[in-house]
Amino acid sequence: MTITITLPDGSTREFEGTPTGADVAAAIGAGLARAAIAAEVDGEVVDLGRPITADAAVAIVTPNSDAGREVLRHSTAHLMAQAVFDLFPGAKYAIGPAIADGFYYDFELPDGARFTDEDLGRIEDRMRELVKADQAFVREECSFDEGMAVFADQPYKREIIENVSSGAAASDDAGELAGGVVGIYRNVDADGATTYLDLCRGPHVPSTARLGAFKLMKLAGAYWRGDEQRPMLQRVYGTAWESRAALDEHLHRLAEAEKRDHRRLATELDLLSFPEELGGGLAVWHPRGAMVRKIMEDYSRERHEHGGYEFVVTPHLANANLFETSGHLSFYKDGMYPPMELDNGTYYPKPMNCPMHCLIYRSRQRSYRELPLRLFELGTVYRYERAGTLHGLMRIRGFTQDDSHIYCTEDQLQDEIGSLLGFVMSVLRAFGFTDFSAYLSTKDPGKYVGSDEIWDRATDALRTALETAQLPYAVKEGDAAFYGPKIDIEVRDAIGRMWQLSTIQCDFNHPDRFDLEYVGADNSRHRPIMLHRALFGSIERFFGILVEHYAGAFPSWLAPVQVEVLPVADRHDAYAREVLGALEAAGLRVELREASADSLGARIRRSKLGKVPYILVVGDDDVEQRTVGVNARGQDDPDRGVPLDRFVARVRDEVAAKA
Repeated sequence: MTITITLPDGSTREFEGTPTGADVAAAIGAGLARAAIAAEVDGEVVDLGRPITADAAVAIVTPNSDAGREVLRHSTAHLMAQAVFDLFPGAKYAIGPAIADGFYYDFELPDGARFTDEDLGRIEDRMRELVKADQAFVREECSFDEGMAVFADQPYKREIIENVSSGAAASDDAGELAGGVVGIYRNVDADGATTYLDLCRGPHVPSTARLGAFKLMKLAGAYWRGDEQRPMLQRVYGTAWESRAALDEHLHRLAEAEKRDHRRLATELDLLSFPEELGGGLAVWHPRGAMVRKIMEDYSRERHEHGGYEFVVTPHLANANLFETSGHLSFYKDGMYPPMELDNGTYYPKPMNCPMHCLIYRSRQRSYRELPLRLFELGTVYRYERAGTLHGLMRIRGFTQDDSHIYCTEDQLQDEIGSLLGFVMSVLRAFGFTDFSAYLSTKDPGKYVGSDEIWDRATDALRTALETAQLPYAVKEGDAAFYGPKIDIEVRDAIGRMWQLSTIQCDFNHPDRFDLEYVGADNSRHRPIMLHRALFGSIERFFGILVEHYAGAFPSWLAPVQVEVLPVADRHDAYAREVLGALEAAGLRVELREASADSLGARIRRSKLGKVPYILVVGDDDVEQRTVGVNARGQDDPDRGVPLDRFVARVRDEVAAKA
């Protein structure tokens, strides 16, 4: 039997019998054969040793690819579980998938024992011993009954098998295969003895020797199946990479991210806090944080006012009937706060602004001459996030969206989306983001409203806008919500992390549900298309991202305090107040640290810790010559004797330019 293999470049190779991915790699070259850890056969990543039984398209998976890293991480999760079994006999294990940048495994130790941080080092040491032992990962298949027997003393694995056999949803590690069998992987030593086995669909690296650039990171609690009524397991997190250099780079990024953590910086810079008395997921904004927020909101209002938007305001709660009409009670109830029963009905805090904007549109008859109608609101919404998912400002229960809803005709759709995309990116650039990418989510053929024709037109309009803007994007086939396709825009921050921010979404659902109409040029009634557009996403989350992007050192136009004035001694206080007045007259945000407050060195240190863009020190010469000594943030040596009027003009221009 001859098998024809088509390679990624379109070339073909022929093999007699049933080649493996390893055979294909060897036929291409010795270097690729050494690097290979898995193969992608007709789009499915499989073990390097899996036989290829029919003509197929094959790509060799190497460790420095996304698919390769996932294989490395999943294999390292198994390596960690084997080390745990060696060190903690009688342990029970649940699931151990690869995740973004790493992996985890959930365990239950015997007799109620718990891992400690010191145990992570012991487990790592044992993992490295297993790497040196070069044990093979060997796959086999068995029936459900055989699997139940193999894992007789592992209740969590047995539950996974039972779920698969009954057709219930299974975990990522269920190992389900066609034909009613499950996959098992054994680790086998040089003598052929099984040292560890696991229920898994794979794939894995050929042997433990292919692993090594890993580190165990932390412990956490995790309810089995995420159910608070089920046992609390211990989750061990780790990270794994293709090389020591890649691991070190990742650990450096994590250390940098920790330094930039917005929760820590918010406290250090006195921006905001999360008082326990307030409840989880709710923040109070201190004067400095509130000032930055005001600047963000003012800029947003200004851009929208000049961009052809009309401002609206809606209440914080509404009758349940509104959310029944919009569909939120059917599709989103779990994310809403509990209802309030009042004498005239049931009310909910609003999770979205869009239903109320539809009411504004529907408040009177609309003409095609009014479209596109662009409504804008800084609207606060409330969503009940689970306590375990809350994370500072990134995942919060009450937040304000810079929310826009645009109502337009089909003919206007293309131009409106293109204009929206340009508007979004110009605003994000003003806040210091320059590296963008996007995702285009398309129709799920089994779940959508609206005609195929309008879906196709809307999707083409989104795609054309992305291509016109030369914005790199990937397509998420079938990932759109049932009510229309969308664009999600991501930005890269100062340390390389991607953040999903803005969304542009076509909606054919709300106009139908709210019976929205306009009178066309033909004097007939037509249904508008509704575009949802959240630019920042939410003010709170965007603020948190900005804090981390700038490590708290906001550019001068955003900084809560732009300049601090420090007189050298008491005799310079009067001139320092003159400097303060000149800066304030120019519209700058300034503070004075008087000489009596502390020594000059201590005051300079406090100002630098506050990440103030400019520290002005004034002494005898400055009083005489009307100058200032300028300590610019990030500059090693101060500039002495800078004329006051020149400095004022410099900072005023810098702020105006949003430099």
